[in-house]
Amino acid sequence: MKDSRVYLIHIRDCITRIKQYTVEGKEVFFQDIKTQDAVLRNLQVMCESVQKLPNDWKNSYPEIEWSNIAGFRNRLTHEYLNVDIDIVWIVIERYLPDLEIRIDAIAQEYWDM
Repeated sequence: MKDSRVYLIHIRDCITRIKQYTVEGKEVFFQDIKTQDAVLRNLQVMCESVQKLPNDWKNSYPEIEWSNIAGFRNRLTHEYLNVDIDIVWIVIERYLPDLEIRIDAIAQEYWDM
């Protein structure tokens, strides 16, 4: 198993890319299938990285809804033909900023150990 820091880096990198890809806002995101594809791929990688983190490690950070992230990954991966872009946008707008703050705090704590 890889070191948890590797997965934290993947998560942070994916969040950064998603922010870059969606900087032009909702209207552009909804009209640009390439941007949607790029965002969906990064959400999948991010969620997959979350699933790779050891459970005992995730249990140390209960403030993050790890199971919801895993569930979202399953929807993105297994129900890809039925992905609702409106829901994806809600995740980007409402949940990603908080996750970014929490992951950055965890990473800072992890590297300071």
